[in-house]
Amino acid sequence: MAENASPLKQILETHRVVVCVGSGGVGKTTTAASLALWAAMNGRRVLCLTIDPARRLATSLGLKEMTTDERVVDAATLGARGLAMKGSLSAMMLDGKRTFDDLVRRYASTPARAERILDNRLYQYISGSLAGTQEYMAMEKLHAVRSDPRYDLIVLDTPPTSNALDFLDAPERLAGLVDSPTMQWIVTAFESSGKKSFSLVGRGAKMVLQGISKLTGAGFLEQVATFLTEFNDLFGGFRKRSEEVGAALRSPEVAFVIVTSPAPLAIEEAIFFADRLGEAGMNRDALVVNQVHRVLPEVKATTSALEAEAKPHVGEHDPAKIVSRVRRAYDDAKTRAQADRIQIDRLKKRIDASLPLLEVPVFDHDVHDLDALEAVGRTLVG
Repeated sequence: MAENASPLKQILETHRVVVCVGSGGVGKTTTAASLALWAAMNGRRVLCLTIDPARRLATSLGLKEMTTDERVVDAATLGARGLAMKGSLSAMMLDGKRTFDDLVRRYASTPARAERILDNRLYQYISGSLAGTQEYMAMEKLHAVRSDPRYDLIVLDTPPTSNALDFLDAPERLAGLVDSPTMQWIVTAFESSGKKSFSLVGRGAKMVLQGISKLTGAGFLEQVATFLTEFNDLFGGFRKRSEEVGAALRSPEVAFVIVTSPAPLAIEEAIFFADRLGEAGMNRDALVVNQVHRVLPEVKATTSALEAEAKPHVGEHDPAKIVSRVRRAYDDAKTRAQADRIQIDRLKKRIDASLPLLEVPVFDHDVHDLDALEAVGRTLVG
């Protein structure tokens, strides 16, 4: 592992931002927390941003709970476990809707207009449920805190996604929702009446809108138009902010760590992520494969020898049955390890050879406390 230790160590020591990306269920949150802990133990002032509200992560970091405000990991908690904190570590749970609300308040021309947007039913749906919103708001929060002088390093655990495009295209898709020709036509029809109503729009437009209303409900379309009309007030600031976020992600101070597992679908997602990051002009700094089963050596002892060795330890149980079960378990473990090697070899063939690939083995126990996080970080960084 020593020869693989240098790339991530250098990334954590020299970059301002480390973004962990990948699909769900591959250990991305654990990887982000482990890297943040390692960097803090080695002298950096770190903020770990996560979208995982699970109590287990809070417990792993020695916190009672994760909140949407920064929570400082107590150095004394690490010291009690024999772990020295040379820097500092804070953790925060991302709240996409709260971040979106803050943007509205920032760019609305008046507080009253901001409140009208926040109270609109369509906005409440978009800010909490629309595909891509969570991904963009994670990037927005990152952009907001990256200039905070309290931190040397920000580690971001991005939202789990089944499609890399959700993450990379979120700013453009979110802006395009309001900027689309259909939405702008509704706004024009709405504003041309001179009132907050469709009652005075042109005859042709009125027939179209009435037809849509039959499908959506009488008040829904006016809710849409009201939202879009109000949202247009802050759209210029919002689009400019989206462009700033996109530019920030391409900065040399931002590193992307792609996280996967050896599962075939996760491997495909990691390959797709690596390709899309490259196409988008973003850095690809390391690739982490979690939960890799160790390759086991062949058992050279004979069955009779194993049974003889087991007999003093199994009491009244039949040593032959015990040895048979152990052999089956051992063979299953070998098969899983071989399958993992096949998938990792496939990954290596399809990614840029210059992209460092690091493996984290399956641990004998779950990663649920500071000791386990430190062990993962040590495995990754060296």
